[in-house]
Amino acid sequence: MGLKATQMQMRLTLMLMVALVAADQALPGCPNTCGSVSVPYPFGIGSANGNNCFFEEALKLTCKRSTLYHGDGNVQILNITIDGKLDMLLNISQACKIEPYRGQVSGNIISLSTPAFTISSDDNKFVSVGCDTYGYLNTFRNGITFSTGCLTRCDSKESIESMQSDGNCSGIGCCEVDIPPGMKNISIQAFSFNNFNYSSNFSNCSYSFVVKNGNYTFWLDQLNNFPFQNSSFVVDWTVGNDTCQNSMHRPDYYACKSNSECENSATGYGYRCKCKAGYEGNPYHPDGCRDILECTTHRHNCASDDYCHEIEGSFQCLCPEGLTGNATKEGGGCLSEQRDDVFTKVVIGAGVGLIALFMGTSWLYLIYQKRKVIKLKEKFFKQNGGIILKQHLSREDSSQSTTIFTAEELKKATNDFDENLIIGKGGYGTVFKGFLSNNNIVAIKKSKIVDQSQVEQFINEVVVLSQINHRNVVKLLGCCLETEVPLLVYEFVNNGTLYDYLHNECKAANVCWKARLRIATEAAGALSYLHSAASIPIIHRDVKTANILLDDNYTAKVSDFGASRLVPLDQTEIATIVQGTFGYLDPEYMQTSQLTEKSDVYSFGVVLVELLTGEKPFSFDRPEEKRSLTIHFLSCFKEDRLFEVLQIGILDEENKQEIMEVAILAAKCLRLTGEERPSMKEVAMELERIRLVEKHPWTNTGQISEEAQFLLHEACSTHEHGDSTGHQNTGYDSLRDLELIDLGDGR
Repeated sequence: MGLKATQMQMRLTLMLMVALVAADQALPGCPNTCGSVSVPYPFGIGSANGNNCFFEEALKLTCKRSTLYHGDGNVQILNITIDGKLDMLLNISQACKIEPYRGQVSGNIISLSTPAFTISSDDNKFVSVGCDTYGYLNTFRNGITFSTGCLTRCDSKESIESMQSDGNCSGIGCCEVDIPPGMKNISIQAFSFNNFNYSSNFSNCSYSFVVKNGNYTFWLDQLNNFPFQNSSFVVDWTVGNDTCQNSMHRPDYYACKSNSECENSATGYGYRCKCKAGYEGNPYHPDGCRDILECTTHRHNCASDDYCHEIEGSFQCLCPEGLTGNATKEGGGCLSEQRDDVFTKVVIGAGVGLIALFMGTSWLYLIYQKRKVIKLKEKFFKQNGGIILKQHLSREDSSQSTTIFTAEELKKATNDFDENLIIGKGGYGTVFKGFLSNNNIVAIKKSKIVDQSQVEQFINEVVVLSQINHRNVVKLLGCCLETEVPLLVYEFVNNGTLYDYLHNECKAANVCWKARLRIATEAAGALSYLHSAASIPIIHRDVKTANILLDDNYTAKVSDFGASRLVPLDQTEIATIVQGTFGYLDPEYMQTSQLTEKSDVYSFGVVLVELLTGEKPFSFDRPEEKRSLTIHFLSCFKEDRLFEVLQIGILDEENKQEIMEVAILAAKCLRLTGEERPSMKEVAMELERIRLVEKHPWTNTGQISEEAQFLLHEACSTHEHGDSTGHQNTGYDSLRDLELIDLGDGR
């Protein structure tokens, strides 16, 4: 009878605790729920007893027809957790072809301003759906715009069905990217590349949205019948806009109550409260954090409930009088003090035996693990083409051979790939600064993925690239094949990239025209060498200012061959998946997927324009007519307004002719048809001629030569986009209007 009474008392205690916790969700007199959604304080709806039900204005909620909204009713809330998570519902941005079609596309921008909330980077994805689609996610902070996004393009329904499967958002028909941390005020917009001209019969809309992980599954049928109007996503909420340390000194504005502690937000906005160890409940509610009562609720590790004793915020396991030992489950419990000595000896002997057995087993396990690691390294070495590379090296001159590094060497050189030694990240991998045992400093590239079907081609390219010996090409020193993904070791160039100098106001002022012309000449010479002087021609495939490094003497060195391809001696073009960086990509290559040496020429033309103007190849921060640098540059040149687009400070009376000649050369490189562009050898020779020629007075100020007029008429006319009868309502009607984004699948 006594046992039953005790059990009944414990059940009543637990029920009372549950009721008290539920009551603590909101302040007295304030609504606890709206529909099926709980409303815990510091959130609140309205006021009660002359006080607000919410802690601050940013946490004010509205309940309309059993539906919960943030603030005065703009965004619906689906769920609130006391640990700092909140589920919201937001409309989906879409851009659709208008029927009947007159060259127009309708679209909408979805905006969300959440001063107290941050879009969770751990719990959400940014997704775009469509076959002629580019979606971007913008955020604004301190007057600066930050953007991310993804694109998906497919030419036919048959190609999608052959390469894509339901439930898989892998970049064909559907793409997704991670959400950058710290986003508060966002805007989402979906676009079309070509007004759905090539996909309207199976996909005539683009969709972009932020969605909670696991809440969206892509199906092929959604390309022509997208069933959703909105999506749920997660935000991280905090209290206030100051740190814990500053808020504690202002009791009226400090949200953490008794038996709770404060922790600063990882994103830098406000703080959160949590109950101290041994307490649970609502840390924002007065007396919301209550002792867990581990003994009563059986949440302890004592060997028996009789050994458990409550203390404030915790418990103790104590043996009763007459018993001794460790009262915890792990310690074996309490034993009688009169226990026979024989039993004690048996226990001690068994313990020693177990320890010896454990040590022997551990020793055997360590040997097994060491052998396993050795076998794994051997497996990766063979899998990554190590045997093929050794065969190549046995046939090569030892002075030109590639160094094969061990995994341990590079692990030691990078301090186990310490994040503090990261000097660059790109579409193809991460680059670490390394210190070899001979005190040489190197750059170690750790690729993201490797295509096992192209291992032999990869080894051939490593051998060829390692034999390149040109003062303006970053030297490939060797590789490591003992890891799952091969590691490449390059010479270290420590003075940054040309991109850093051109687009930093302080640094750009120090790069005069003479230095820019020299850097352009050196980079052109390096590309010319790769195209024609190397043992096997090499197409770089990703020429841009970010891939032109500067050493201590500001000598240019072409780098990053993550996307480059060898050209067989009997071929002039290669069919590939389109890779590169928007703003630099050859339009002919994008349309045909046929990679030629002239693709590098086009990209180098963009580099020349960057050197002339100091502007980025593409930017949403510029007016619409100036977003594409190449189009704006050629337009100004055609209209005799070249000097309006030049960077301030590079033009003087002595270099006008040089600048005009470089501008003409850039326009030649930017011709849309590859056959009409000069070769890199011709470009390098022309730049060298411009550098060496005696400077003449400018005799044709404000006028463009007949050659330039003819050239620009041809180049500009082919770059004009859109038709004369209609434009997209969103204001973007071609691939040229995309922001700079690296495309790369790695090698």
